[in-house]
Amino acid sequence: MKSAVETLDPTKVKLTVEVTYDELKPSIAHAYEHIAQDVVVPGFRKGKVPPRIIDQRIGRPAVLEHAINEGLSGFYAEAVRENKLRPLGQPEVEVTQVPGLPAGEEGELHFTAEVEVRPEITVPAFDGIAITVDDVEVSDEDVTGRLDALRERFGTLVGIDRPAAATDFVVLDLVAKIGDEEVDQVSGVSYEIGSGNMLEGLDEALTGLSAGETTTFETSLAGGEHEGETALVTVTATTVKERQLPEADDDFAQLASEFDTLEELTADLREQASKTKVSNQAVQARDLLLEQLLAGTEIPVPQGVVEAEVHRHLEGEGRLEDDEHRTEVGEQATTALRNQILLDTLAENLEIKVSQPELLDYLVSASRQYGMDPNTFIQTIDQQGQIGTMVAEVARSKALAVALRRVEVKDSAGNAVDLSDFIGTDEEDAAEELAQQTAVLADVESEAEPDAASDISAFTEDAKA
Repeated sequence: MKSAVETLDPTKVKLTVEVTYDELKPSIAHAYEHIAQDVVVPGFRKGKVPPRIIDQRIGRPAVLEHAINEGLSGFYAEAVRENKLRPLGQPEVEVTQVPGLPAGEEGELHFTAEVEVRPEITVPAFDGIAITVDDVEVSDEDVTGRLDALRERFGTLVGIDRPAAATDFVVLDLVAKIGDEEVDQVSGVSYEIGSGNMLEGLDEALTGLSAGETTTFETSLAGGEHEGETALVTVTATTVKERQLPEADDDFAQLASEFDTLEELTADLREQASKTKVSNQAVQARDLLLEQLLAGTEIPVPQGVVEAEVHRHLEGEGRLEDDEHRTEVGEQATTALRNQILLDTLAENLEIKVSQPELLDYLVSASRQYGMDPNTFIQTIDQQGQIGTMVAEVARSKALAVALRRVEVKDSAGNAVDLSDFIGTDEEDAAEELAQQTAVLADVESEAEPDAASDISAFTEDAKA
């Protein structure tokens, strides 16, 4: 098979592929076998109809069409590998030549494939990149905030005889009308003023209402068949309640924790706040590094890939005609694709390898997010052909972590920040890779039966290929 690549623009190429008749023969033979299973010819058993009879009854063009349709994806994939392309979308294929139609005549299959690919980009060098993150000093306000949040969990709602204010809870009845038509109504719903999780304008309408009072306001409906339309809403506060918090004392510490005194509880909350701030430093450093790399890199984005993702997203929401939402989703898809292109290139530059334990940890964590049994989740992902996608996600995350080891990270006071607990070290990666290779060799030498772990290892290798 011969193939050549023509670059149409930074994100699109045109593959020209020539397949010899001998290379197409297996697909032609399979086409005859497949058609023989479906065709009924008197005097021949099903599945045993000779090719010459199929040519007479069905026609040679139908056989060739079947063979080409079957073999085309394999020839395309081989050409992609041969030319080291990184497709990001589905190809537009055009068959330009087929083998001769008479049964004995040979010839070549020629086709072209235009496809959007990952562009070649230059990631900035890490030399000179400096990142400043927040320090981890825990203030008294940080501890008080955590203590108050804990007290709220044990608070009680008590009815009050005064106008409702921010953070109060109101039990309400609500009716929404468009013109004379009632389009929605709820009754007996408890709502916290200031939470903003119902209708726009509801917080303002409820503030100042006492139990038994009613008011009206206009708002844009947030869901349902009238989403986006303006409605007149009548709301009645049937009850107003405030949250009363327990006293912060030793009794509360014993109620809300394993500690006997408020002093012990407060010390634990301070330690928790410190750990959270340290973790936040790692997240902040990661985001700031990605931001700097993106700012220093010119990344052309394949528009066809973006448009396909936008269409898929809007179609799933049933909002194909929503131009405003289309623009919003388009911006999100473009940002996500720029990040992906950058991180995939970074992973290649850093020669990132995804180990079996890393992939397994990621899959187990993902299964929890979906509320699925890990084994069931992994089998589902494999059946959907998504293992490669999972490996790529792990590689991107790991690439950013490894890149963080190459840059200077300081806090706002100018102190060096050690993020090794979150991003690991090169030595740990080397040791893990050596352990993985040793385990694989041990399995080979002992001819051990394959297990779930070795299956994941195989998935990893397939995904890399």
